[in-house]
Parts: sequence; C-alpha cells; structure tokens
Amino acid sequence: MGPGPIDADPRVLRALSTPLIGQYDPVMTGYMNDTMALYRQVWATTNEATFLVDGTSRAGIEAALVSLVRPGQRVLVPVFGRFGHLLTEIAHRAQAEVHTVEAPWGQVVTPAAVEEAVVRVRPHLLAVVQGDTSTTMCQPLEDLGEICARHGVLFYTDATASLGGNPFEADAWGLDAATAGLQKCLAGPSGSAPITLSPRAVEVVRARSRVEAGIREEGDADADDPIRSNYFDLGMILDYWGPRRLNHHTEATSMLYAARECARILLEEGRQAVIDRHALHGRAMLAGVRGLGLQVFGDVAHKMHNVVAVEIPAGLDGDAGRAAMLADFGIEIGTSFGPLHGRVWRIGTMGYNARQDTVLLTLAALEQVLRRGGVRVPPGGGVDAAYAVYDEVRAP
Repeated sequence: MGPGPIDADPRVLRALSTPLIGQYDPVMTGYMNDTMALYRQVWATTNEATFLVDGTSRAGIEAALVSLVRPGQRVLVPVFGRFGHLLTEIAHRAQAEVHTVEAPWGQVVTPAAVEEAVVRVRPHLLAVVQGDTSTTMCQPLEDLGEICARHGVLFYTDATASLGGNPFEADAWGLDAATAGLQKCLAGPSGSAPITLSPRAVEVVRARSRVEAGIREEGDADADDPIRSNYFDLGMILDYWGPRRLNHHTEATSMLYAARECARILLEEGRQAVIDRHALHGRAMLAGVRGLGLQVFGDVAHKMHNVVAVEIPAGLDGDAGRAAMLADFGIEIGTSFGPLHGRVWRIGTMGYNARQDTVLLTLAALEQVLRRGGVRVPPGGGVDAAYAVYDEVRAP
C-alpha cells in the first residue's frame, strides 16, 4: 500500500506465465498490434505510434528525451518534486540545455509560470511530470498543450504514477509524447513502459533515423546526427513495432503479455470507471488518515487520486512505524525522498489495491501502530471516517 510498485492483478500474473513464443511468430506480432490498439484507448489518442519500450518506466522517459532532443537544444522542466529533478537529470545526459521552473514541494506549477518560462527560455521541448509520487501532487496539464502549440514547443509528460487512476487525455490536451509504467494504477509489474507519440513527434524522431549497419538496406535512413542511444532509439523501435518488423531487440515477451493484460483489464472495467474507483478509495484513505488525527502534506486540491502523504507524528520513529506495519500486519507503506524523507509516509490506493478492504485494513493496522508508538488517536477514527465516505456513495 505504498506509492508503487503495488500488488499486480492476479490476471496479470497469470498472463506473465503464458508460454514464450518467437518474436516474429504471427501470434506474437498479433499481440503487438493488439497491444498498440489497446493503449491508444488507455492514452485517449489516435496516435499510430503507440507501443511499448522494454524496460521500467524510466526506460520510457529516457527513450522519449534522447529521441526527441538533439544535443544543445533547450528543454524546460517544471520541477515540483523528485521526479522533475529526474527529468532534468536525463535531459542533461541527453546533452540538452536544461532550464527549470520550480514550485515548492507540495505545490504544483501554475500555467502562467510555465508560459512565462516558455517565453523566456524558448525551449524545443517542455517536459513535465503529471503525477509526482514524491510529493503526491498531480500537475494540471489541460492548459499546457495550448501554451506549447502557441509557442511552437513540443509537449512531453511522464505519466508513470498517474495514468489509469487520474484523468489523462493525450489528444485533447495536445500531448506530443507521453510515457508511463505498469506498476502503479495499471495494476502490473514494473518492466514495461507504454509510450505514445504524436505525428509531429514522429517527424522529429524520423529526422534523426539511422538503421544500424548490420540490417541496413539500400535507401534506409542514415542520419548524420542520429539518436544518441541504440537501445532507446525510438525510430528503430517504431520500425520494429511497425509493418516492416525490422529487427531491433528481442521483445520482452512476458512483459508484453503483462502490459497487454493490464490494458485489457482497465478497458474491460471502463476507463472512466477505473479513474472513479481510484478517486473513491483515495478519498476514503484521505478521510481515514485525517480521522486518525494525522496531518496531510501538500495542497490537497492538487493531490493525485492514488496516493496520500501523511505527516509522521512528532516523537514517532517513522521508519520503525513502517517496519511495524510490514512485520505485524504484512502491509507496506512508503516514506519519501530528499526534504520529505522521514517527515511523511506515503500511502497508496492504486491499481489492484484500490479497494475498500485494503483501505480499511490499512487504516485499522495504522491505528494500532500509532497507539503502540505512543500516539493518541481516536479509537476507530480512521476506519469510521473511511466508512463515512463509502456510506455516502452507497446511500440511495
């Protein structure tokens, strides 16, 4: 019940055990085509270039940035937590000229601040985290696409922690690229990174295309300034997933099965229904921790549906409290990073774990851990407050 990874849906675990097949088996290429179509619905896009990058969510981020940004081009990153700093780190390593616009941890960056920075910096790419689990904040994206379009800027977001559990509209919001992972609201294991690219982003990638010498044919692209990574070259990965099926790497077959099943499960329940489920159980957990008398960190108006940051009560050893939750109740919750390490616990309600039973059990266990740590809490306060949320929804 931390900020991710979470328990995978049992149906995803079963999909992982499916027998392996060759990467050019017609069934395998059929699964690839099926997965692309499923994730177009998950992302709410018509982008043909919607596929998977083999690797954890960070692999998707790196593939996007190294493929969309040439050395020396300017990248603007709004930073409001640890993972904004990660985007700046990866962009630096891609040899970009990186600029930031920052908000204090626990807040988000306003559209006005982003536009001021865009006008001042004139970046090639705006790279922003939608949901930063280090602070639990969800950066509004709705206005940023229009800002980018007006100023001729590519718009990329990392939606690792938010996709599936919070609203996301790739086309309606004007995204040129977006990446995610499976291990949060998509209810899967870490190890595959869904990605979608707009036609404009594909043009940028194709302008740097280079087919490696061992498989190059006459007339194939051989750019003078190719993408500076082989494994994360989105041009070659597009050729692998596209009709040409040009060999690039050996597909991570089991992770493809898992990613496909994650999307199937989400769409079977209904995209909006899954977002609503995360909102409900997130609201119950928020009410529950407040019902225990705990303070919530950050601007709750911009909190993600799927994780809450709780201030650790004064005098209580936060790491000891987390250890007791795990050892005594088999429930894992998280701490945080940097200035928030040891100051907050992060409690997730996401993916397969966004359920009433997990919320109530976590709150009941947390109450006992707090009591044994010498913290005075209202008896049953957390569970009662969560029940009040559920009862309100169930009321005729």
